[in-house]
Amino acid sequence: MNILAVVTALAALVLSVWALVRAIRRLSASGRQVIAAGVVEVLILLTVIFAIVAQGSGHVTGDPLVLWGYLIVAIFVLPVAVIWAFVDRSPTSSIAMLVCGLTVAVMMLRVVQVAALV
Repeated sequence: MNILAVVTALAALVLSVWALVRAIRRLSASGRQVIAAGVVEVLILLTVIFAIVAQGSGHVTGDPLVLWGYLIVAIFVLPVAVIWAFVDRSPTSSIAMLVCGLTVAVMMLRVVQVAALV
């Protein structure tokens, strides 16, 4: 699960850098960024599945409330950015994608720290 969470964090960082470039160029979030956000969301869901398996088998030693808090919030952050990208076609949508991508990256790195697999 740790490797998947790190890969998810890296993918979210790539999405954030892409959104930063578009925001600097004063462009709105693109359809390709929405697809990339979907890919990151799938990675988050896979991390959740692996977390369920790891916790069920007793391999997670960290606080389960904190772990699940991060995972549940991470699930809902990127859909907010995607909805924002569909509703607002201004450069603000790129900034929203940037902030949400950074949020997911930090949360997934915290998942790695909290999970502390045995």
